[in-house]
Amino acid sequence: MTQSLVDRHDVELAALAAAGGRREFGELVRRHGSAVRGLLRRMGAQASLADDIAQDAFIQAFERCAEFRGEGTFAAWVKRIAARLYIKRVAKEARYVAEVGNEDAAPATDHAGLVDLDEALKMLSEPERLCVSLCHGAGMAHPEIAAALNLPLGTVKSHVKRGLDKLRARLQPQAGQPLGSTQHVG
Repeated sequence: MTQSLVDRHDVELAALAAAGGRREFGELVRRHGSAVRGLLRRMGAQASLADDIAQDAFIQAFERCAEFRGEGTFAAWVKRIAARLYIKRVAKEARYVAEVGNEDAAPATDHAGLVDLDEALKMLSEPERLCVSLCHGAGMAHPEIAAALNLPLGTVKSHVKRGLDKLRARLQPQAGQPLGSTQHVG
């Protein structure tokens, strides 16, 4: 009896994909595609750009599948590929500028309704959102982020810390308020 693709572990599917198994790799894309696109959206990519970069990331992952050793999860591995592609795209298009003067500018947001992580991430400055997403969404270490973004290590650590502090304040229920009710961050 042949084992179904759905029942196979990611490491096994990746090994079969490395040997040219397109169906096996298709199963990996089905399993992890939305998570990769979600990470890219949290990093600041619009939906169509997130789709494009996710597709490019999976193409690279397929071509480099033999490099995946199963030391971490396949999802984390492909997210790192996607995050690096996004960083290259942003740098190439000169849309990312790490300016100290721009850090305090937070985009306007509608405070009505439930607070969720995506909405809370919109409250961060672009450098904070990118650094937090790379660290906690793509699993990249601070030195790796610093190298990828061409920023000093201390700056990356500051962006991550400030971003996480703002997220905690935004997502933490106020005294007397139920979780998920409207909260304002000052």
